[in-house]
Amino acid sequence: MIGAHAKDSIERIFFAAARTRLVTDAQHNCEIGPCAADAAQGARVVVLTISSMQFRLLLLLHFEDDEATRRYYVGDAQGALTESFMEFGNLCCGAMNQQLVEHFPDLGMSTPYALSSECLPYLRELKPDYVSTYALTLDHSVQLGATLCVCSQTALDFVANAADVEAHDSAGELELF
Repeated sequence: MIGAHAKDSIERIFFAAARTRLVTDAQHNCEIGPCAADAAQGARVVVLTISSMQFRLLLLLHFEDDEATRRYYVGDAQGALTESFMEFGNLCCGAMNQQLVEHFPDLGMSTPYALSSECLPYLRELKPDYVSTYALTLDHSVQLGATLCVCSQTALDFVANAADVEAHDSAGELELF
């Protein structure tokens, strides 16, 4: 039920959001490539949801609680990696939401939550219309994974303007509804 244009648009929107919101410094590189669903990086998963009347998009960000990831997202602070990573995931999902709201004005976002990556095989229970998994490398050292999962109640197709997706850059300010 999800058209090729919608799949391409969702992917481009995610890539742009990941490159600007999952990095801790705007100068850091974020390399993104496809990977098999069972090869996604990370024992933990942060789940974020964007929902509308027409569809539900789940963004699952996979991460390991390893030295490189901890140093990248927590630094020398004694804070918990999961909470810090959820904040960056929320910024990424919010950037996606800002692009999607131009096509779907009735969007809502969930609060992020963390799960074990052992739950990933259960995505099929949602009967998704589209699932795509990616490997991400941040600043040449941190390995993450990402899964986009879209479930739709109706036919879904739209084209996100490429210039708007790449050029859209906000400071992640709070939006009030």
